[in-house]
This record gives sequence, structure tokens and C-alpha cells, in this order.
Amino acid sequence: MVEIIAGKKGKGKTKYLLDKVNTSVESASGNIVYLDKSQKHMHELSNKVRLINVGDYPISNCDEFLGFICGIVSQDYDLQEMYLDSFLTIANLADDQLVHAIEKLDIISEKFNVKFVLSVSKDEADLPECAKARLIVSL
Repeated sequence: MVEIIAGKKGKGKTKYLLDKVNTSVESASGNIVYLDKSQKHMHELSNKVRLINVGDYPISNCDEFLGFICGIVSQDYDLQEMYLDSFLTIANLADDQLVHAIEKLDIISEKFNVKFVLSVSKDEADLPECAKARLIVSL
């Protein structure tokens, strides 16, 4: 399952995502990973959540990012949820690659039973149809 939190920069997507991940920890039976572009929110996350600073890795395009995701999934059989803050930035997505990335995340999600929650810095009106169908919050 892929869920999307959308809204322009500065609308509160990260705060919503942090609240969601910290609430999810209480009932999760598996592991939770939070991907971000920095360590900035480390102290706002539960210590049960694994924070990965994607900026530490030499990822330069969407396919490399998806390979990085697959690597995380492959090394953790108990992985239940992944939260991806600043998704367009950390995944190095061009505007025309959002649909491709969501489709690939859907395949990974179905095959390995991992839920993905993405924070996307776009207005709901600017999202492609496949993204609108996965929207849980528009800020």
C-alpha cells in the first residue's frame, strides 16, 4: 500500500508525517523506517523508528533510489512500514517520474507487504491521477 500526504512546502506535511509514524509505532508488530534528507528530525522520532539520512548515500536518480529502497526491504524481513519525507527530493524525481516511482513502490509493497507513506510537496490539483487515488491528506 502506498499512501500520500500532499501540499505545498511549509504546509505541515512533515509534522503530520512525524505524528503518524510516532502513533504507528505504538501498534506496529514489525519494524518502521523513516527516510529523510537530513538528521534534522531525529529527536522528534520515537527511538523505535530507524531514521535513514538519504543524503548520506550517492543517489542521483529515481532508479537508484528505488534500488536503495529494495536494499532496505531485502535486509529487514520484519519491515512493516516506511515513511518517506520530502519524497520528490530524496528520490531525485523529475516531474514525469512520479507515476513510475509510485507504480514501482506499489509492486514492492505488494510483494513484501510493506506500507509506504510519502510526503509530496505538490498541491493535490498538480498530482497525477494515480497519486490522487492514494492521497490520505492534502494540506
